[in-house]
Amino acid sequence: MEPSGFISTMPSDRQTLLTTLHELITANDSSVSPVVKSMMGKEMILYEERGYMKYGLASAKNYMSLHVLPMYMNPAIHAKYVALLPAAKFQKGCINFTDGAAMPTAVVAALITECSSVNIAVVLENRKKK
Repeated sequence: MEPSGFISTMPSDRQTLLTTLHELITANDSSVSPVVKSMMGKEMILYEERGYMKYGLASAKNYMSLHVLPMYMNPAIHAKYVALLPAAKFQKGCINFTDGAAMPTAVVAALITECSSVNIAVVLENRKKK
């Protein structure tokens, strides 16, 4: 399934926001390729760099999530965006939200742009060598 097909299966009130976030990720990080796969028991859009998940976009029953692996690995990025996205709920590597008000496009674009410089494939491959 293509990402657009996946998004079209989501509740109609979420489709525009999910499409916007999908487009922000692909426009601001050219290192990733989107695929629909299962992660953590749920199907979602994974944005992979050389076969490694860098971002994930999911829709659960009560919220949506943006998984950001570079943020998980960088406390400074995490802290910066916790402050910039106060209406969202943060975990270590993901941002949960219920609507677009919690995820202003300019802030999400800045987050993805900042994370785009992290070569997640190299980071993870180097971790395996240790």
